[in-house]
Amino acid sequence: MGKKGKKEKKGRGAEKTAAKVEKKVSKRSRKEEEDLEALIAHFQALDARKTRIVETPCSPPSPRLNASLSAHPEKEELILFGGEYFNGQKTFVYNELYVYNIRKDAWTKVEIPNPPPRRCAHQAVVVPQGGGQLWIFGGEFASPDGEHFYHYRDLWVLHLATRTWEQVRDYIYYNDLYAFNLDAFTWSRLSPSGTGPTPRSGCQMTVTAQGSIVIYGGYSKQRVRKDVDRGTQHSDMFLLKAEEGREGRWAWTRVNPSGAKPTPRSGFSVAVAPNHQTLLFGGVCDDEEDESLEGHFLSDLHFYDPVRNRWFAGQLKGSKVEKRRRRRGRKGEPGGSSKQELKGTPAQEPLQVARELVAEDGTAATIQQGLAARGPAGQPESDDSDDGPSEAGVPAVEPSARSSAMLAVKHGRLYLYGGMFEAGDRQVTLSDLYCLDLHKMEEWTVLVEMDPESQEWLEETDSEEDSDEVKGAEGGGESEEDEDSGEEAREQRPSAAPSEPFADSLPRTEQ
Repeated sequence: MGKKGKKEKKGRGAEKTAAKVEKKVSKRSRKEEEDLEALIAHFQALDARKTRIVETPCSPPSPRLNASLSAHPEKEELILFGGEYFNGQKTFVYNELYVYNIRKDAWTKVEIPNPPPRRCAHQAVVVPQGGGQLWIFGGEFASPDGEHFYHYRDLWVLHLATRTWEQVRDYIYYNDLYAFNLDAFTWSRLSPSGTGPTPRSGCQMTVTAQGSIVIYGGYSKQRVRKDVDRGTQHSDMFLLKAEEGREGRWAWTRVNPSGAKPTPRSGFSVAVAPNHQTLLFGGVCDDEEDESLEGHFLSDLHFYDPVRNRWFAGQLKGSKVEKRRRRRGRKGEPGGSSKQELKGTPAQEPLQVARELVAEDGTAATIQQGLAARGPAGQPESDDSDDGPSEAGVPAVEPSARSSAMLAVKHGRLYLYGGMFEAGDRQVTLSDLYCLDLHKMEEWTVLVEMDPESQEWLEETDSEEDSDEVKGAEGGGESEEDEDSGEEAREQRPSAAPSEPFADSLPRTEQ
């Protein structure tokens, strides 16, 4: 009896220990969430000091990703809100609002009282109601060390005509489908028939001219064995369509488009082209092994035609100057054909060059870039004319490979802003701005340049002293004496020169 009693007592002891550990972990999680909520409340208190609207002409916004870029429904403007930036030690999260005037090529920072809390990875949409509205939903806030996250489930609207923010309501978000009535300001849950997409993150949604909704791609993970998760890059597509004759009823349909389909990826960006086609740019595809991760960043452009249910590759035609040079090249060959054409090799085809960057820790990142076409001897095409350096085989201007970029279309022009790519364990956040005329599809135009080599990057440190300094970063724990000057300091913060190995590993913007 005595031995049996000891075994039972030992078993109860193990259960008590497990319960204590679980309670301790739960308490720690609650504390971390409370700390983030306190930090968010601190920043909201700072924002509450703003009592009037201030519009200040400014230089282009600082580098960031996971912001939202929206085209004003009535004016020649683009609206940039929120986003995040990581410099190797600290994570910065923003709730800044910028307006870009397309015709004047000018930026304005707009400070409006009672804005949404700082966030990134939110959803944004503009509608023409009431002189124009910008709707913001959800997103997340990260601690300065990037280890803890707070996920929002709130809904905000910016009334563009009156420059006022308004929080409408919030709700608990699950893997469900909801519709929001812009007139009644009410949510309704949809229960479509058919089989919809599997649970995932990072998918993109666009609307067709017929009022249907296209959902494409995304990313998810599943456990393959203990402590090992395997990610899945989704490339499937679904159509959410209203059922005919049944008001308020929707149905899911699996779509299998034809044509030149994009390769599987996540972190890509989408927008709607003037002809109601959906355009897709860039992204990243991760090759995962048990103990390694290699990211392939992309800069390709694709179009999806929902009427023909077909993908098309977004190939640029080149400028008129380039076309004239090609014609002269053909006239110089017998029969009007170049040597390349006689050999069956198309002349002036754009080249996709994959450039692999390897960090000191062995992590590799592949950057795909488009370069100008090469001549028969591997040199840029040229002639003996006096057309100047613009025709001397200068590499074509186009955005570098990236993920999480912001896209907007206005008057048939595609605007691409920012995003990020990785070079080993370093994250490069971009702030460049490009424009592409979707009607002509000739070439990209650079509106704001950025040299990735000039970006500040700080190596991570495990020291307790440096950890305390991190808490003073924007996005976390500013002291009372410097909180007023924090915004101004960030506006004027100089970029530290990166170390030489890092500078050599980055792709230059002119390539």
